[in-house]
Amino acid sequence: MRLHNPSLLKHLRDILILPFSVTVIIPLLIYENTNWFFFDNLALTIFGSVILSCGLALFLYTVVLFRTYGRGTLAPWTPTEKLVIRGPYRYCRNPMISGVFFILIGESMVYYSINILIWAGIFLLINTTYFVLKEEPDLYKRFGDEYSEYKRNVPRWIPRLTPYDK
Repeated sequence: MRLHNPSLLKHLRDILILPFSVTVIIPLLIYENTNWFFFDNLALTIFGSVILSCGLALFLYTVVLFRTYGRGTLAPWTPTEKLVIRGPYRYCRNPMISGVFFILIGESMVYYSINILIWAGIFLLINTTYFVLKEEPDLYKRFGDEYSEYKRNVPRWIPRLTPYDK
């Protein structure tokens, strides 16, 4: 068991391997301006930029919580030592992935790309499957009844209206 937080270098490595690939590398590889709204619209670009920025802020906040409170990284090979039930984790169980999803939705609007929008849906489907089959059983093994109670009270994706207090 680790007795200290993973280094900043490990956090940066894990961010580059996972969310950077998902939000930058893959969108660059699949990008095509399909103008899926059939018109260029400054309002859509601004709205997409706001969604993207909110997603980035949510993602970064959850990474900080993993580092400072959970003493781990976002990667499954350096998991948190403590169950993180703070900040946005009091409203839904996967706000980090929600942040990445919002980044992708914002990118699809800013760049008028149906391919990125489709990728956002695929990303959410892959993560939902992964959480149900792998991550949630692993969290139960690591945190037991604390995780079971949290899972019963906090939804996976759609946030609660009030914060969960254990």
